[in-house]
Amino acid sequence: MNEQELNDLQKMVDIAVNALEDVKGKDITVLETQEKTPLFARMIIASGDSNRQVKALANSVAVDLKEAGFEIIGSEGQDSGDWALVDAGDLVVHVMLPAVRDYYDIDTLWGGEKPSFHEGMQKPWHAADN
Repeated sequence: MNEQELNDLQKMVDIAVNALEDVKGKDITVLETQEKTPLFARMIIASGDSNRQVKALANSVAVDLKEAGFEIIGSEGQDSGDWALVDAGDLVVHVMLPAVRDYYDIDTLWGGEKPSFHEGMQKPWHAADN
């Protein structure tokens, strides 16, 4: 990537993270993926507390990126709200319920660290417990 492409990519990441924070997204993780796949350069993973919030988070990202002039190639998962995805080319954003995120563990699959969903809970929570 040249310098302009890197600047545009960073702008996309900043817009997406701000959109997630505006709708109170949790455990926001940004991963560099250009060394792992030629399909996209960055991945953002975030959690929402409810199906409604997952949908709102993904919608917020798509709307803000579009308003900034970036193309949204596609989005998935808006119907169920368990796991929504926004594909903006070099940036892919996943928004999930904590149980779904824990179960599929794409954070560690793509080289990140598994977020701690257990803080403040009396018993450690795992997707298998549900």
